Amino acid sequence: MNAIWIVSKREFASFFVTPVGYIFIAIFLSMSGVFTFMFGNLYERGEADLLPFFNFHPWLYLFLVPAIAMRTWSEERKSGTIELLMTLPLSTFRIVVGKFLAAWLVLAVCLLLTAPLWITVNYLGDPDNGVIFASYIGSWLMSGAFLAVSMCMSALTKNQVVAFILAIVLCFFFVLTGSPIVLNLLSDWAPNWVVDTVASLSFLGQFQDIAKGVINANDVVFFVATIVIWLFANQVIIDHKKAS
Repeated sequence: MNAIWIVSKREFASFFVTPVGYIFIAIFLSMSGVFTFMFGNLYERGEADLLPFFNFHPWLYLFLVPAIAMRTWSEERKSGTIELLMTLPLSTFRIVVGKFLAAWLVLAVCLLLTAPLWITVNYLGDPDNGVIFASYIGSWLMSGAFLAVSMCMSALTKNQVVAFILAIVLCFFFVLTGSPIVLNLLSDWAPNWVVDTVASLSFLGQFQDIAKGVINANDVVFFVATIVIWLFANQVIIDHKKAS
């Protein structure tokens, strides 16, 4: 555990040694504000809640998380520092987890910095803070799933742009799997169990369940399992490239 913490501290600090971390946080907060107030009509709705804010999170993460994850492995491979990293007396999985936790912590900082929105709706009305808290937890878990997938794509190539595009495509798949368009197309020819399985893979669907205010164990297990599976796949890819 100490080894993971050492890697996490190194990676977290690296986000703020250069302007990357600050720019990412600024973009996240700016886009959150635009989507919440301009497209979500927070004031015009006349309801004291953060539903317009959380409704856009899957789409924010779809582009912003791959942007922060594309450098995790691609930059290491391009600069050649991955060879140095792999000579450390650490298992590949500990390095993968350390990198993941560092980037996930940056995402947690982004969410914490949106606290003024929560203060605003509490000032304007009497929102259900239990629902808001559950939505924050669900959003962070969902961002972790996006991040694990995106890091795995970064491990595939040393080109950050390619890693970014691959991550967006795959994450878009996991967002769309629960949409009515996809499910209606499948229901025309596929058996019900196939439709239900595809629907259960949706990041959007699982997040919306938590955003209703109930932190269901199944939804939490889904996101945690997704993170673990993709981090394991990340390890396999790095080990394979190291051996080749």
